[in-house]
Amino acid sequence: MDKLAFSTNAFKKNTLEQAIGLIADVGYLGVELMADVPHAYPPDMPRERRESVKKLIAARGMRVSNVNAFTLFALGDTYHPTWIEDDEKKREVRIIHTMASLELAREFGAGTMSLQPGGPMIGTSITREVAGKRFAEGLRRVAPMAEEYGVVLAIEPEPGLFIETAAEYLEFKQRYFAEEKFVQMNCDVGHLYCVGEDPAEVIRQMPSHIAHVHLEDIGKNRVHQHLTPGKGAIDFGSIFSALDKIGYGGWVTVELYPYETSAAGVAKLAWDHLHPMVSS
Repeated sequence: MDKLAFSTNAFKKNTLEQAIGLIADVGYLGVELMADVPHAYPPDMPRERRESVKKLIAARGMRVSNVNAFTLFALGDTYHPTWIEDDEKKREVRIIHTMASLELAREFGAGTMSLQPGGPMIGTSITREVAGKRFAEGLRRVAPMAEEYGVVLAIEPEPGLFIETAAEYLEFKQRYFAEEKFVQMNCDVGHLYCVGEDPAEVIRQMPSHIAHVHLEDIGKNRVHQHLTPGKGAIDFGSIFSALDKIGYGGWVTVELYPYETSAAGVAKLAWDHLHPMVSS
């Protein structure tokens, strides 16, 4: 497996075009597009720019590993508006953005689109029952389009949000989308480690659910702070061994969004640490 990619969301101080070039310079064959400002926010991607960016990616010998539709800074913040807001109009904003990002994913040939797992539960009075129903209702609006476009909706468990663990993802999936093959999981290795799960074991136990993989390192304290691979406690050798064991053929994308001022440097550090593992 040599499908190692890097997310543009580390390069928020650069244009999308600059980010693509810098990621390609390191040697990555894949690039994850951030479907938000300042990169590939769908309303800011007219036809001419989409064609230009596609040509740039192809010219650098790269492909789009994933479209990241998690954040929505253009209209809110890291999480808001979410899928589980009390305000139905805000939930509609999230749904419309996801549909627009799906169109972007199809156009750029991405097989997956990662998205937030409902939204934050901390600081709300929403019950898990209500949150689950709202999230499912929103996804049901989007799922037919995902199937038509051939793009998997990849739910990304995250600490503090409605779905934090792989186990909670599986419970949600089996309850609401048991027969839906275009709703799967974005396996964020660092997030799973933060909530006390063994990412390698999750991979081995849930091979049919993993549509895409995000990588970042996490400290021994399991605090949700993305670190450059090799700077924390995660055993990436075990992660790649597990992916090989299940025959995973998709992309593995490094996601280091906190490093806006040193994005190119951490992209190179991550490459140096991880590429020998995926190319051996």
